[in-house]
Amino acid sequence: MRPQRAAALAGVVAVVVALGTGELLAGLVAAVPSPLDAVGQVLIPRFPGAITTWAIDTFGTANRAVLLGAIVLVALALGAVAGMAARNGPATPVTLFVAAGILGIVAAQGQPGAGLLAVVAATAIAAASGLAALRWSLVRASEARVHDPSGGDVVSRRTVLGTLGALAAAAVGAGGVGRWALGGGVTVEPVDVALPTPRTTRPPVTAAVDASSQVDGLSPIITPTDRFFRIDTALSVPRVDPEAWRLRITGMVDRPVELTLDELFDAPMDEVDVTIACVSNEVGGDLIGTARWLGTPLADLLDRAGVRPDATQVVGRSVDGWTAGFPTELAFARRDAIVAVGMNGEPLPARHGFPARLIVPGLYGYVSATKWLAEIELTSWEGFDAYWIPRGWAKEGPIKTASRIDVPRARQRVTTGEVTVAGVAWAPTTGIEAVEVQVDDGPFQPATLVEPLADTTWVQWVMAVELAEGEHALTVRAVDGDRRLQPRGPQPPAPDGAEGWHRRVVRVAT
Repeated sequence: MRPQRAAALAGVVAVVVALGTGELLAGLVAAVPSPLDAVGQVLIPRFPGAITTWAIDTFGTANRAVLLGAIVLVALALGAVAGMAARNGPATPVTLFVAAGILGIVAAQGQPGAGLLAVVAATAIAAASGLAALRWSLVRASEARVHDPSGGDVVSRRTVLGTLGALAAAAVGAGGVGRWALGGGVTVEPVDVALPTPRTTRPPVTAAVDASSQVDGLSPIITPTDRFFRIDTALSVPRVDPEAWRLRITGMVDRPVELTLDELFDAPMDEVDVTIACVSNEVGGDLIGTARWLGTPLADLLDRAGVRPDATQVVGRSVDGWTAGFPTELAFARRDAIVAVGMNGEPLPARHGFPARLIVPGLYGYVSATKWLAEIELTSWEGFDAYWIPRGWAKEGPIKTASRIDVPRARQRVTTGEVTVAGVAWAPTTGIEAVEVQVDDGPFQPATLVEPLADTTWVQWVMAVELAEGEHALTVRAVDGDRRLQPRGPQPPAPDGAEGWHRRVVRVAT
């Protein structure tokens, strides 16, 4: 094994050991955030808005994994440099590991629940394990170059590579355990929290009101929780202790309010059916879903605090510092703008905001749907710009009227004759008046609408069309409850939501 390559490999293994140790300690110690997540959370706000938008558009819900992967690759490259530099003495690798540790400590201190002493201790252990692994790996790698008189290796390259690979695999395994613990590491699991009894409930969802039971592939009227989209800036799900959690209502109010989870549960609760969407959703995209939320009206909580007349913006702040803001009048305009604690009959899952989140019908999530809610601040419209606004997104984010074809799937082969076309359309909060479908360049024809759960939810639509053999284009458009036709577009998601009629091509054969 060439000395330079062996040293680079030793450095890579050392970084894997350090990262694996750091992730394991983060999973085991509540006061120690993930070093990867901490660095990522420092980087995300510093990316230009165009890069962030490109990442979401390109990678969707995999954007977190891509960022973490990029951080790991950079760390591995620096490890290779440290390993090669170690041939000339320990000064350079020690400096690099110490610098990385300091960066990790600084980044971790910005994370919720981080404890300085615990972070420093965990970082020191991780850095020391990495340096120890580097020294050991360099020794093992050098042994592959020692020969006996007969010309054979005292230690074969295969043995050395196997040993270093085993060490790296063990470190990856340790890191995987830490990531697993981080993913489910809330002090109390959400499913163990008993939800309050709502004062108002919604009718049960049966096959009679859900056309997906008759049309295979059609989106169900209520999106299953495990299929509900998740787009946010949290690289790992925040770990929130419901016993220690507090919701504060601050800012331009007469009486600042602080509530425990039990006190929030004591407030009157209602069930509401609401469709929420990500502003990054492309035409025909799936960054949208409908759930049955349980929560207390936001207006009731704001009334407790006494909102001042000049407080024109409501800002939701997450436990990790993320913010979203919307006009105060929208908090009072509808009783279904809520602080939600339940989703589809169960406590909010950790990944969807446990223990509480904001749900405001008719607004894209980037201006309203604060998860892991810690604070509601009343301020002026001009006085504060929430997280996404300085990054180029519009300050007001009403959900645009849109429609989508679910069935048939893109490029699906279907049989000539009558073909079922179906999908969903949405226009919270006006509802959908009509959905029309066009085959190729023919006229738009009305589809049959399934009775929606509420004007705040999407509506399912179904239509039968006759298709001859060949390739056909299907196009859908919707008319909202104010009789406004869905914009034809095209317009990309930035800066205030995509516009365009969804088009899908199918192949028809005999």
